[in-house]
Amino acid sequence: MASPQRIGSSGTKVLSSVILALGILIVIRTLVAGGGPASLGVLLGLIFAAIGAGRLYLAMRRRPA
Repeated sequence: MASPQRIGSSGTKVLSSVILALGILIVIRTLVAGGGPASLGVLLGLIFAAIGAGRLYLAMRRRPA
């Protein structure tokens, strides 16, 4: 059975990947619907993508104890 710490680390990576993917999809959907580069959907999508990518980077960088 996996340790709780390892399960938490895997969950963080999965959730971070989902948030990153959602951000990218929000940007794509907004641009396809005719939104411009400064529209709310693009800005929110970029924020989601940045948060997801940043958290994923930190989770991958951390060394297991």
